[in-house]
Amino acid sequence: MKKLLLTSCLALGLAGPTSLAQAAECGSVSIASMNWQSAEVLSNIDKFILNNGYGCAAEITVGDTVPTITSMSEKGEPDIAPEAWIDLLPDVVKRGMDEGKLITAAISLPDGGVQGWWIPKYVADAHPDIKTIGDALKHPELFPDPEDSSKGAIYNGPQGWGGTVVTAQLYKAINAEKSNFRLVDTGSAAGLDGSIAKAYERKKGWLGYYWAPTALLGKYEMVRLDPGYPRDEAEWKRCNTVADCADPKPNSWVPDKVYTLVAKKFSERVAPDVMDYLKKRAWHNDTVNKVMAWMTDNQANGEDGAKHFLKENPDIWTQWVSPAAADKIKAAL
Repeated sequence: MKKLLLTSCLALGLAGPTSLAQAAECGSVSIASMNWQSAEVLSNIDKFILNNGYGCAAEITVGDTVPTITSMSEKGEPDIAPEAWIDLLPDVVKRGMDEGKLITAAISLPDGGVQGWWIPKYVADAHPDIKTIGDALKHPELFPDPEDSSKGAIYNGPQGWGGTVVTAQLYKAINAEKSNFRLVDTGSAAGLDGSIAKAYERKKGWLGYYWAPTALLGKYEMVRLDPGYPRDEAEWKRCNTVADCADPKPNSWVPDKVYTLVAKKFSERVAPDVMDYLKKRAWHNDTVNKVMAWMTDNQANGEDGAKHFLKENPDIWTQWVSPAAADKIKAAL
């Protein structure tokens, strides 16, 4: 498991133009930033709002889905995971809540997060018979392996993602190897995105894991395949989301509720208005897509994207914060 790099700001002066009294009400805050675009920008939105609106000394920490949620459930740190796809680790989250280490705040994405296996729309249009994952497995020749064109390829996400675990388990469950497909480790979020971009540029077939909302799916039109299997919640928890489970069964992705997770000990020590913010802060997929598209077009990072969102969308974020905090945030912009 990747070791989380948990950092905190010890000097209250780094929290921005806030008083020591304000900072004392909030203190240091560690916010987990996952390595995908929407999570990166949301963690930076939280950092800017907490520091400038509520006098916190918030800092971003490095984290991915599995190590972050596991650490929060077991150790109560980091303090906040702004975009946690909790259905990927249901037992870990439940254990953390049962043991008093973890609570949920806002549903970060009210529209839900959509995960699964996707193909380019031009492939779907050319082959209307391919509707399900099972249909795609009948045609390895349409999704050639970059290292061996005699085989098909199923592209997976990087290690540390819950979706990577589920994809690897599904690959085993449906015997994709026997259908002459190889599971391709893309190594990073950039590697996964690059594989889709390369396929589109060459109008080649592509099959693999991805999710929405994302800027990439706004640029490259993709079609999500129907898993073709009923959802079995018990099996999903028992094995599909557990990396070392040896006997996964075919199962179906369903839209995820994406929550803000908060360490219980943080929620108990912090000022109530900070928790009020974390319970209200949510944004819809169309807004997320627009922000991420701007970030992509401008080669912007999460901090840039956060400031762009805050400047362009006061009608949204002022509903999350107190009037006094809103005035301070506007002044800081």
